[in-house]
Amino acid sequence: MILLDTHVLVRFRYSDRRLGIRATSVVEEAWANGEAAVSAITFWELSMLQSKERLELATEMSAWRRRLLADGLSEIPIDGEIGLRAGQLPDLHGDPADRIIVATAQAGHTLVTSDRRILDWSGTLDRIDARR
Repeated sequence: MILLDTHVLVRFRYSDRRLGIRATSVVEEAWANGEAAVSAITFWELSMLQSKERLELATEMSAWRRRLLADGLSEIPIDGEIGLRAGQLPDLHGDPADRIIVATAQAGHTLVTSDRRILDWSGTLDRIDARR
């Protein structure tokens, strides 16, 4: 299963050219096979961006989420294990959403991200650079 970072989900759904050719291919294949997911915190993060007017979607957030899930995206809930892992990530910056996304990926998923802080992080994490 691949886990899409928040910005990767938005870029993929809106065919944003900042998502690299390889990453686009990986996401397309995973989505088609029912193996594309996001952390539940992704929708919190998107809602926060929308409320701060840093993100504008063509539809209301709840409807957009329902549509994504109906189209085959999986949502991984946040549980206690993820919370514990997120709190114990050595040397990863303090952004709580990023920490939860990374901790979710560590449960056997590959994270697709272009976040330099995550890509450069020395911790254990399967990741794909979304810019490529």
